[in-house]
Amino acid sequence: MSDITEQSVKDIIEKFEHELLHQDLLKSKSVKDINIDGNAVSIDIKVGFPCAGIADEMSTDLVKHLQADNNIEQADVSIGWDIVSHKVESEVAPIAKIKNIIAVASGKGGVGKSTTTVNLALALQAEGATVGTLDADIYGPSQPMMLGVQGEQPLSEDNKTIEPIQAHGMNSMSIGYLVDEGQAMIWRGPMVSNALQQLLNDTNWGDLDYLIVDLPPGTGDIQLTLAQKVPVTAALIVTTPQDIALLDAKKAIDMFEKVKIPSLGLVENMATHICSECGHTEAIFGSGGGEALASQYDIELVGSLPLDWEIRKTTDGGNPIVASDPDGQVAGIYRDVARRFASKLAMQAKDYRGEGAPIMFKEA
Repeated sequence: MSDITEQSVKDIIEKFEHELLHQDLLKSKSVKDINIDGNAVSIDIKVGFPCAGIADEMSTDLVKHLQADNNIEQADVSIGWDIVSHKVESEVAPIAKIKNIIAVASGKGGVGKSTTTVNLALALQAEGATVGTLDADIYGPSQPMMLGVQGEQPLSEDNKTIEPIQAHGMNSMSIGYLVDEGQAMIWRGPMVSNALQQLLNDTNWGDLDYLIVDLPPGTGDIQLTLAQKVPVTAALIVTTPQDIALLDAKKAIDMFEKVKIPSLGLVENMATHICSECGHTEAIFGSGGGEALASQYDIELVGSLPLDWEIRKTTDGGNPIVASDPDGQVAGIYRDVARRFASKLAMQAKDYRGEGAPIMFKEA
């Protein structure tokens, strides 16, 4: 007779550790099913973040962890994901079919925020999530060019809502689809805020696990509109190691803190430059800035990207590097960023709005 019980298996699983699991699989309610047949165990696990790139590796590690127990001769582990809506602090109602809205901000232009946005979105999609992108830079939209859909114009089937533009398998929306390229948007703050809300609320996004919003530089009208009138789940901050970029990144973090939007991750762009001729690596914008900023605000540095001409070339060409070179080293970094950020988000409280709050019973 087997000495294996469901509780003994749970005791083993409880001690399994992985860098992306911020709590054990039982506490996070990720273990969905345990089957025991003699000395064989099969387990079904659903984590709260997309992880297609490492699911097999994680499964293998857990199998080894289980088989370290002498009673378990055979183990089969299935790892998938179930992405849910997470709580937002504002009282703004959730947007139908969009589970989580992620703001990508820098506080400063020229640090690669828009490049990070498109590659993060593509990386989340590659990891198994359903993703859309919103270009919130009304004055200087760049997403149409970066996604390779310049000149595309969205349609409206009911003259009330607009259909998003498909790019690399994702739904996207930008003011750049609605105005002529190069046309200056000479609008005051209220007009810009209204335009952002229309782009967000009047687009037929479909079912999305994540909507990634590319914010313009600064901490002005658009950022405040997004914070106060849009159910933003969390923010990702983009910087470079340069002191002036770090200074503005601090302002972005401070802004989100004041409006109660958690900044869950920091991405450091242009961390190093690798010479294409000799391979020499040099931190031309300084070093350690991202780590120091992350430590100061208790935010995880979820990734550092090199100053690589391929990133620039592919993004300018409308075929971002995660799409154009999915198996390359840089795409691997972006996918790691996506997993790390999404795993942090998975730790946030679930949002029960739209499905009814859980009923709490008093003990007799």
